[in-house]
Amino acid sequence: MSRYSKEEIVQSVPQKGFFGHPKGLFTLFFTEFWERFSYYGMRALLLYYMYTEVASGGLGIDDGTAKSIMAIYGSLVYMSGIIGGWIADRLLGTQQTVFYGGVLIMAGHLVLALPAGTTALFISMFLIVVGTGLLKPNVSSVVGDLYSPSDVRRDSGFSIFYMGINMGALIAPLIVGTLGQEYNYHLGFGVAAVGMLLGLAVFLATKRKYLGLAGTYVPNPLERDEKKKVFTRIGLGAVAIIIVGAITIPAGILTINRFTYLVSFLGIIIPTLYFIVMYRSPKTDADEKSRLLAYIPLFIAAIMFWAIQEQGSIILAEYADKRTDLSFLGIELQSSWFQSLNPLFIVVLAPFFAGLWVKMGERQPSTSKKFSLGLLFAGLSFLVMIIPASMNGTESLVSPVWLVLSFLLVVIGELCLSPVGLSATTKLAPEAFSAQTMSLWFLSNASAQAINAQIVKLYTPETEIIYFGVIGGIAILLGAMLFMLSSKIQHFMKGVR
Repeated sequence: MSRYSKEEIVQSVPQKGFFGHPKGLFTLFFTEFWERFSYYGMRALLLYYMYTEVASGGLGIDDGTAKSIMAIYGSLVYMSGIIGGWIADRLLGTQQTVFYGGVLIMAGHLVLALPAGTTALFISMFLIVVGTGLLKPNVSSVVGDLYSPSDVRRDSGFSIFYMGINMGALIAPLIVGTLGQEYNYHLGFGVAAVGMLLGLAVFLATKRKYLGLAGTYVPNPLERDEKKKVFTRIGLGAVAIIIVGAITIPAGILTINRFTYLVSFLGIIIPTLYFIVMYRSPKTDADEKSRLLAYIPLFIAAIMFWAIQEQGSIILAEYADKRTDLSFLGIELQSSWFQSLNPLFIVVLAPFFAGLWVKMGERQPSTSKKFSLGLLFAGLSFLVMIIPASMNGTESLVSPVWLVLSFLLVVIGELCLSPVGLSATTKLAPEAFSAQTMSLWFLSNASAQAINAQIVKLYTPETEIIYFGVIGGIAILLGAMLFMLSSKIQHFMKGVR
């Protein structure tokens, strides 16, 4: 446990100085701003870099394989957060873990900036997956340390922090995407690395003065004997993985496609095991078991939602590149710019939705009904993509307005489901597994992208109508089922609304 009390940690942080919030919020806002700038800038280019022909500066990877790699990449990024949380809780504390995560992310982007082919691609992916897993879950935890539990500024502080995330994601495709597509992919990736360097510079320059003790403690440190056992197991596991890779990769046994199947399997089996362990634990009482049962359909709905939302950087990115007329109102668009639409709509619409739920008060829909609305809008975001193909076929280029409409609809769904899902997770989690249940919520995204790794291979212009129609229809059908079962789910929540 921490040797500092919560009050001592809060008092060590200058409490005024950043829009009326603790000064440490400045440090974390710009650290996360630049981290998201680097990540979303890289992601806006990565698919195009993989499937562009070698002669044109890409890697020449098959389209279907490139899309599958994108999905697996996203899945592993979310899975790695579990490791990052454990390292912070048991070994380093959140401040140090955030810093080392940022260093690995920057190194990953630098490797990708080198013209070293697929070898650099996979080394970069490994570094960014591990680095994001270290940084992403822990920087939010440090934000929480800046405020006392009763501080009325707490929710507002997280809203400002969330705005930093989306601002970084908003401008990144416009800058990194333009440089990468107009000049050179490696230049774009290099600028992403500079973004993370700026984030690290802000963090190092201001953390001592602005963060105080926040994130410096290790909540549940390993004992000396435990460390020996853990490090031995980690070392043996790493050696085993290296040996297996050294044997199976050159022999052609472990191929990219087989690896994607493995991750897709893990994306389903890991959350399943989580639910079983929590449900069967003697530390989970009868009411908590009932709430876990109520959480399962919400979790499945979240997987369906994220499976559509995350295809914005895969299927819709390819659609923007190959199926969209990029000359619009006299402006020459870059296909990477469409990746700015999601954060743009979140920044614009999030305050409206936050105010709407407050205004409705007790009349607002239940958690499961909000989830069903999220699925409805996600399904509609795919169904609208059928219209241009139905009217003009799949051979001609379509207006970018269709993509804008699709991104708008899925963001409306996201604002119905994502913040509500976070809130429901904290309320439905068994007390003994509160932190792990939050990790489980983020695994819904990892599971969705693991499943996507197999689904996205099915998309081609020839299958376009069936692809968007079937996936969009399933989402709407699942949303309707969830709506009809909402009263039953509410009963299992045992008083939690």
